[in-house]
Amino acid sequence: MSLKSDLADALAADARLMILKELAGQTNGRLSDLLIRKVLDLYGIARDRDWITTQLRKLEALGAVELTEAGSVLIALITRIGRDHLEERLILSGVTRPADADL
Repeated sequence: MSLKSDLADALAADARLMILKELAGQTNGRLSDLLIRKVLDLYGIARDRDWITTQLRKLEALGAVELTEAGSVLIALITRIGRDHLEERLILSGVTRPADADL
């Protein structure tokens, strides 16, 4: 793998962790893809909506979130698996471990 590819993978893994942390911090555990984009922008991860959707779909495939479509907007809900990753009860491949994050 190239350095560029490795950095892109690490950035995506960090972004997925940030998404889970932000969802866990919400009273109802939910956020729209539009609000998630704003959160990632605050951390300097300025990506387009398609990139955000890709990260949400990856988290869904891992069982960390459930996604609901409301028109053109995706609503993410953190699951028990997502919370278990944040609490380091299990490790999700492709998501930075909370203990390894400098976030």
